[in-house]
Amino acid sequence: MRRWSIVAIWPLCPSIYPDAVSEPEVIEIRGDMIRLGQLLKFAGFAESGAEAGAIIADGDVLVDGEVETRRGRQLNRGAVVEVRAPHGTFTVQVG
Repeated sequence: MRRWSIVAIWPLCPSIYPDAVSEPEVIEIRGDMIRLGQLLKFAGFAESGAEAGAIIADGDVLVDGEVETRRGRQLNRGAVVEVRAPHGTFTVQVG
């Protein structure tokens, strides 16, 4: 069973709070794109590339509403990424 780093997610994902705003947290990037595995690490969903790969391989990551199983998937600005975790679904948008 995978160990989740929920504490790292809390500051970035206010959606876990009942009175939170429903808008996804925007994760600002420097370039035009970021790879999915890198985004999961940068946003605090994974501590390592291996952990990001495991989360993705389990089918727990959706990109723009569709399950994504490629860690190297390129995400452009505006892409919406949802991560299903034991404590709920967390949503971020590439900004």
